[in-house]
Amino acid sequence: MDQATQTELEAAAFRRLLSHLRQRTDVQNIDLMALADFCRNCLANWYQDAASERGIELDKTEAREHIYGMPYSEWKAKYQTEATPEQMAAFEARRKAKQ
Repeated sequence: MDQATQTELEAAAFRRLLSHLRQRTDVQNIDLMALADFCRNCLANWYQDAASERGIELDKTEAREHIYGMPYSEWKAKYQTEATPEQMAAFEARRKAKQ
């Protein structure tokens, strides 16, 4: 497979991941962090880093809006819930396991 095709496939997979995460608003970032050690905010940071590596100015707000599909503040107001004790315990267990 040539590099251009690989890049196109990776971009398509990334767009599908974003679409999936935008549809699964029930999945909280803390759940993603506890299970996979990354969340939507991590994706936004990586997106911002990729832009920066290419000389493109993209601030955190813009990067998050791209990942969430709406302003982050709007997503938080609509979908973010208070972390449960179980979610916090899973997150802490993951954090400790990384140390």
